[in-house]
Amino acid sequence: MRASAILTAAGSGTRLGSADPKALVRLGADPLVVHAARRLRAAGIEEIVVTCPSGRDDDIARAVAEVSARCVPGGASRQASVAAGLAALGPDADVVLVHDAARPLASPALIGRLLERLAAGDRAVIPGLAVIDTIKRVSGGVVSQTLDRTELVAVQTPQAFARDLLVEVHAAGAALAAAESTAVSDDAGLVERFSDVAVSVVAGEDQAMKITTRVDLALAEAMLASGQWS
Repeated sequence: MRASAILTAAGSGTRLGSADPKALVRLGADPLVVHAARRLRAAGIEEIVVTCPSGRDDDIARAVAEVSARCVPGGASRQASVAAGLAALGPDADVVLVHDAARPLASPALIGRLLERLAAGDRAVIPGLAVIDTIKRVSGGVVSQTLDRTELVAVQTPQAFARDLLVEVHAAGAALAAAESTAVSDDAGLVERFSDVAVSVVAGEDQAMKITTRVDLALAEAMLASGQWS
């Protein structure tokens, strides 16, 4: 089974207080995108295509040169960026992982769990963490429902798919990708909406946290400095 990865890196660094794209914000000595790409390589991923913000292709290409990743321009939404990355993959991969540079510390062990499930016959697999907070649905500033958190998970990336399935659902949902307001927020959502394939869930991990704010970045710095999540 040959695996390729699409690494989305087109997000802005605004909430991190950076003028650079989020993927180029440094965690320790290296940009977020480099950390994420290294871990994909360490897990045995043979091909990595990085989707980049307009005008910054060269900067990100230089950053990921050490892991021999290729860069392609991203689209108007995350969904469109993944579709661009999917179209740029070589012909050999049987399965595709879709990952975010904003989750730079997702471990090779997590990637291995996803690949094992695909090798066992699953066609769509995502990592999830049990929700520990009480979650309420709110309408007009008033609670309308308290949700049963035993049935909820917080979804992470990488997400892993049979390649033909991912191609199929991106083609089916292409009309939604023109803007973030209409786009589907993750690739598993496309599978849920445009196929009858069940999406399996494996155990996620704390270190696959998403970096959005300066607090997230500081936490990731501490995790990296501890040596436990290197």
